[in-house]
Amino acid sequence: MSLALRNILFTVVVPGSGAVYVPLWVLTRGGATPEPVAWPALVFIVAGAALYVACVWMFASVGRGTPGPWDAPRQFVAVGPYRWVRNPIYIAALLVMGGEAWLFLSLPLVLYAAAAAFGCHLFVVGYEERVLSRRFGAKYAAYRRTVSRWIPRPPRRCAA
Repeated sequence: MSLALRNILFTVVVPGSGAVYVPLWVLTRGGATPEPVAWPALVFIVAGAALYVACVWMFASVGRGTPGPWDAPRQFVAVGPYRWVRNPIYIAALLVMGGEAWLFLSLPLVLYAAAAAFGCHLFVVGYEERVLSRRFGAKYAAYRRTVSRWIPRPPRRCAA
């Protein structure tokens, strides 16, 4: 299967579930018809979607893989958004979820986004960082020392 198709499939299934299908289910359960009310929230949704696309592009073009752990990039990716923060895909998803919660003024979506943020943190700390350390060794260790896990900072030179 082509790399482009694998990334599209991943996007439809994983971020599609977390940032589109589940929030839609939360908003419409019990027959509710949600109405957007806080239109400035669209800025966060669009920014999150654009950040996600940039990250997937970097994973495909530089890393030759997808964001999925089962089809991870073969090359180390520390360019584009990854120069600013180690986990921009999770930040992108949380921007979308937070934007949706704001757009619909939905407390259940706020709680869902908070739970997703906690789950992302546990996954990154408990699994992803260990796997990347084993896979990319000293290069990833140097990257961890120079790039923040969650708070974006202007890029610094990574001594790998």
